[in-house]
Amino acid sequence: MTLKTNLKSMKKTLVLIAAAAGLALVASPALAAGGAKHPRSGGFSFEGPFGTFEQGQLQRGYKVYREVCASCHSMDLLHFRTLAEPGGPFFDPHQANPAENRFVKALAKEAQIADIDTETGEPVMREGVPADKFPNPYPNATAAAAGNGGAPPPDLSVMAKARHDGANYIYSLLSGYRAPPAGLKVGAGQHYNPYFAGDLSSYWTGEGHVPAGGFIAMPAPLRDGQVTYDDGTVQTVDQYSKDVAAFIAWASDPRQVQRKQTGLGVMIFLALFAGITYLSYRRIWKGVAH
Repeated sequence: MTLKTNLKSMKKTLVLIAAAAGLALVASPALAAGGAKHPRSGGFSFEGPFGTFEQGQLQRGYKVYREVCASCHSMDLLHFRTLAEPGGPFFDPHQANPAENRFVKALAKEAQIADIDTETGEPVMREGVPADKFPNPYPNATAAAAGNGGAPPPDLSVMAKARHDGANYIYSLLSGYRAPPAGLKVGAGQHYNPYFAGDLSSYWTGEGHVPAGGFIAMPAPLRDGQVTYDDGTVQTVDQYSKDVAAFIAWASDPRQVQRKQTGLGVMIFLALFAGITYLSYRRIWKGVAH
């Protein structure tokens, strides 16, 4: 067999491989996993290097968390006193000590905290104080899983940090529950959400692309009019989702605004220092021949 014949044979083989690859690429979209939809923007005031939290929104978000989310989700890293620290939802500039904030003391007092009696060593339940952490709704992870179909609800202390585009993701997830598209088989105890990451390929029997999203064990937690706002803000699922997402974002980093302000001050100082250094350089070397 001549070299020319070998080259022709190799060329035919490469063409066949390329054609097969092209067919695979054309056919693959209908079988591929849809992935999750990109989160919608909540238009939050705290986004960007100069953003700050709106205290009113944080107060509303805390109310939504307390009345809806706290029955299942813990916030093990957050203390009651943090609510009254600068930038927090109940910060009062006239009460410098967060532990003395009357509103926060009242909130903590309503909570039942598991503790140990110092005299008998027996477990007891007592009223909370500002120094206490938010109480966990379940005594342990096993009980949390048993009460939620085998899937323990995640702690929300740093949820905004644990998810890409945290606040927007939480807002989109909570407000994004939809009826499953025709052709998607949803199992018992599962709920379709296009913003929840998952692989729906094995559950898709419809035509075309696999829909975006995944199955989540938590049913839609919010409904219009569920939480009463005292400030006249609209009481809709969309607004509830924005407010509680803002609160969770603040809880994930309570000193975010102070850090931004410190960083801005440092940048201003460095800019002034650089300018003074340059002017000093020009003055010292003025008239010196090079």
